[in-house]
This record gives sequence, structure tokens and C-alpha cells, in this order.
Amino acid sequence: MSPETLYIVVPAYNESENIKAFVEGWYPIIQNHDAGGTSRLVIVDDGSKDDTYAKLTQLAETRPLLIPLTKPNGGHGSAVLYGYRYAIAHGATWIFQTDSDGQTNPAEFDGFWNLRKGQDALFGVRTHREDGEARKMVENVLRIVLRHYFSVNIPDANAPFRLMRASKVDEYIKLLPQDYNLPNAMLTTYFIYFHDNVLFKEISFKQRQGGTNSINYGNIIRIGKKALSDFKVLRKNLDYVTVPQSSVGESNGEDTPKQK
Repeated sequence: MSPETLYIVVPAYNESENIKAFVEGWYPIIQNHDAGGTSRLVIVDDGSKDDTYAKLTQLAETRPLLIPLTKPNGGHGSAVLYGYRYAIAHGATWIFQTDSDGQTNPAEFDGFWNLRKGQDALFGVRTHREDGEARKMVENVLRIVLRHYFSVNIPDANAPFRLMRASKVDEYIKLLPQDYNLPNAMLTTYFIYFHDNVLFKEISFKQRQGGTNSINYGNIIRIGKKALSDFKVLRKNLDYVTVPQSSVGESNGEDTPKQK
């Protein structure tokens, strides 16, 4: 049996304060799951104004499994999709996505990886969040809106701690605009909507470990308004889309995913 190639995809924007600690925390994970040297830690610099990319290229000099990429600024969603497409094009079997701000714990990765058999995706659930009530409220509103438009019941739609079969990600990102700004929320939605085998698992979620959050209340309102109009279009488009159910195992036939 050929090894399962893992690509960890990470967007980064103005993360100069965090990026070294992030790489030092997550690079051992990709080393432990190197699949004969084919796995990669891919960090996508989204046009940072600081020296994030310069630090990444320096860190990569002594870390052959670290791939720094850079692109013009397009936002978190654009950078995530850029990384997903890179992983798919380079033969990933599994894609794991997290963020570079230090809010997730690499020690919890193996708990996900060890549950992957028979699953199409595993998603983190931020039951206890240390990043503030406002962010938790935004997530709760997002879950309600997704349930309204797509009839899906999702414990946490947008958590940046997700392990997904690359073949499924390849299918579903083709349903999204090229630089869609909320790809993770919609990917979670598609996995549930099309009755794939999905598992949700509780994770810890810390405060940002350094730097400045680029999302403020003004951005949240702007993103929210656009999201509502986008969801209408994406839901309508599903009337013309047929995606095969999971070939990994039998669907549970419910809109409520399994939790662990």
C-alpha cells in the first residue's frame, strides 16, 4: 500500500511575530508523517507587508519539507484555496488546514490523524474558545445561516483545524468562485450536504499568540453581507450539481454529523 501523503496548508498574512514559533511547532508533525519524503508543510504568504515571507524562506533552508509560497494579497480564503490547489496538484492524499497565528495546538493533530480511517473529513469543534465572545457569536450566526440555506447542522463550520481527503476537496472547490472568501465554511457545508463520512472532534483554541488580527467589526459586517448574497447563489447552483456520495463508507443519511 502506498503511503498517504499529507499536506498541511497554512495561510499567513503579516505573521512576522508568530511564524518562527509556528514552524517550530508544526514542522515536527510533517516530519512524523512524511510519507517517504512526499508530505509537505505549505505556508502561503498572502502578500504580507512585513517580513513574513523572508523569514519563511530562511526557515525553509534547513527544513526540506517546508514549502513557502507567496501571492498578491487576496484575503484568508484566497490564500487557503491557493494552498489547497497546490496540494492537489502535487499529489496530496490528505489536506490538513490550520492558521499561522498560534491559536491551534499541534499536539492535537495525531488525535485527528488516527481517526481518519473510513472518514472523508474530520473537523475541529471549538467548544471552549479563548478568542472572545464576539468571534464565537459570529460563528454561531454563520451556523444558523448555513442551516437556513443548506439544511445542514454543523457544530463548527469554520474551524481552522480540519483534515480532508484531497480528492473530495478537489471536487468541492470547483463549486466555488476562484478566490471565494469563506471556502472552509462552504467545504464543511458540502461534506455534510452530500452525506460524506464526516467526524467532528473537540479541539482547544487559544488567543492569537502575537501580531494583530486583520478582521475587525467593519470587516465582519462587510464579509457577512457578501456571504448572504453568495450563499443564495451557491445554494441555487446546487440544484444543478450531482456529486457522488462517499466511496469510503456508507453515508449515515443524516444532516447531523458524527461527533467524538
